Amino acid sequence: MKTVLETLRPRQWTKNLLLFAGVLFSRQLGNPALALRAGVGFAAFCLLSSAVYLVNDLKDVEADRRHATKRGRPVASGRLPTATARVIVAVLLTGAGAIAWWLGLDFLGVAAGYLALNLAYTFALKNHVLLDVFAIAIGFVLRAIAGVELLKPVSPQTELSPWLLVCSFFGALFLALAKRRRELANAGADAAHQRAVLGHYDGGLLDGLLMVTAAASLMAYALYTIWPGTVAKFGTEALLYTVPFVAYGIFRYLYLVRAAEQAEDPSSMLLADRPLAACVLLYLIAVLAILYTR
Repeated sequence: MKTVLETLRPRQWTKNLLLFAGVLFSRQLGNPALALRAGVGFAAFCLLSSAVYLVNDLKDVEADRRHATKRGRPVASGRLPTATARVIVAVLLTGAGAIAWWLGLDFLGVAAGYLALNLAYTFALKNHVLLDVFAIAIGFVLRAIAGVELLKPVSPQTELSPWLLVCSFFGALFLALAKRRRELANAGADAAHQRAVLGHYDGGLLDGLLMVTAAASLMAYALYTIWPGTVAKFGTEALLYTVPFVAYGIFRYLYLVRAAEQAEDPSSMLLADRPLAACVLLYLIAVLAILYTR
C-alpha cells in the first residue's frame, strides 16, 4: 500500500485545491451542500490526476530508468509491476468517472476534457516547445472551470468569472515555465536526454518568459481586485489589500527557483518552504475575512 500511495503522488494533489476557488469566491463556502460538492470534486480530480501520472510512468518507464531521480519511482524501479499499475489506472478512472457523473454532466465534460488534454500531453505535447507549458496551464484553467460547474446543479446562479480563468492561466503558465527553468539548470548538458523538450529551451528564453508571465499574473490579479464588477459583487475594494501576498508569493517562488535552487516540483516547494506556505495561508485568511465578515 505504501508503494501504491507513492505512485499516486499525493503531494501533487495540492494543485487540485483550485477546485475550491469557485465556492470560495462565490461566497458560498459556508453552504454545507456546496462545500461538500467542492470537496467531492477535489477528490475526483485527485483520482484523475493520479491516473494520469501513472499512465505517464507506464509510457516513460524505460526513459525513467535512465533518469537520475525518476528511476526510483515505483514503476521504473520495478517495485510496482506494470500489470498492477494498469489495474490501478482502471480503478482510478472508474472512481473519478463515477464521482464526476454524480456531480453533473457539465462537470463530467470538463473532467473528460482534462483527461483528454493530459493524455495528449503525455503522448505528444510534452515534446513540443511552448505547447508543453501551455497544456499544463490549460489544465489549471480546466480545474478552475470544474470548480464552478460542480456548483451549478445546486446553485444555478453561480457564474464563471473570466478573471478566474485569466488569473489561473497566467499563474499556471508562470509555474510551468519556472519548472522548466529549474529542470534545465539541474540537467545541465544532459538536458535533452532527461526531457526531450528541454533541448529546445535555453536559460535566456525561459528567464524572459518568466518575467512576462510573472508580471501578467500579478497585474491580472490586481486588476481583478479593483474591477468595477468585482467591487459591485463583493461590495468592497478591500481585496486590493491581498495583492501584496500574491506579489510576495510570486517573488518568493522566483527566488526559490533561481537563487536557492530548490526542487523542480511546485507542489514540493509549496509544502516544504515555510515562508511560501505562510504566505498562502495568510492570503487565504485575508480573503476569508474580506469576503465572509461583511
